[in-house]
Amino acid sequence: MTQPLLKEEAQPEAPAATAAMGVGATLRHLRQAKGYTPAEVSARLKFSHRQLEALETEQWDRLPGGMSLRGFVKNYARFLEADVDALLVMLDAQVGSTAPKAVPITSANSLGPTDLSIQGEPAHRPWGWIIVILILLFVAGFYAIERGWVPDSWLIFDWLKSLKT
Repeated sequence: MTQPLLKEEAQPEAPAATAAMGVGATLRHLRQAKGYTPAEVSARLKFSHRQLEALETEQWDRLPGGMSLRGFVKNYARFLEADVDALLVMLDAQVGSTAPKAVPITSANSLGPTDLSIQGEPAHRPWGWIIVILILLFVAGFYAIERGWVPDSWLIFDWLKSLKT
């Protein structure tokens, strides 16, 4: 890897030595070149001092893996104005792939009729509640007729009028 890790305007030294170092040593070297202390970086990036020390000493078992580690290195590299992509490539080579895994996309042909709802209706209908509500309305109606709360003009059928008396 012969490309510089610092951006062109911020290179204090030749970065040829950083190519042989690991990610942690490279970040430590860049931090020292910028004149930051570990406490300043820790406070600025909101990482604990132990995490920062573990990264710079490349103690990967003391750090979270996967995307968290990748984000940690990315934020640290941005803070130091370093080449983020080059450091992430170095990280992947050193730790293994920390990039997000590709999610397979199924084609529309593989979906069956049960996978796609035409109307977007729920799988079951609340028939039980509908029946309970209808029964309650039916009972309340007969109770209102029996108590005389319903006017005679509303009672169309003769058998309903017989319930009123």
